[in-house]
Amino acid sequence: QVDLVESGGGPVQAGGSLRLSCAASGLTVSSVYMGWFRQAPGKEREFVGRISRFGGTTYSADSMKGRFTISRDNAKNTVYLQMNSLKLEDTAVYYCAASDRVGTEYYYWGQGTQVTVSS
Repeated sequence: QVDLVESGGGPVQAGGSLRLSCAASGLTVSSVYMGWFRQAPGKEREFVGRISRFGGTTYSADSMKGRFTISRDNAKNTVYLQMNSLKLEDTAVYYCAASDRVGTEYYYWGQGTQVTVSS
């Protein structure tokens, strides 16, 4: 059984930082592609970025690449999303997801953690 549990979300002021965690069980994060997604109110789910089983990272846009960093701790079987210089438009529910060994589809999803950026 695969379980992904996000944590670290909450309220934060614009310009601040948060680090989201995704603790995985039932799979090894270094053996799959782990993605981060977000969904803002009234919008569809948006791809944020991913880390491959090789350790390389990919981000959806230059703005995210400059402010967001995805990493992992293999010993803890946990992936992270470090978010800096947060903006109001970053407000969303953030999800982690696990793909297969080639990153074609995401089969497992966490429940999400709310990030609310305020002025």
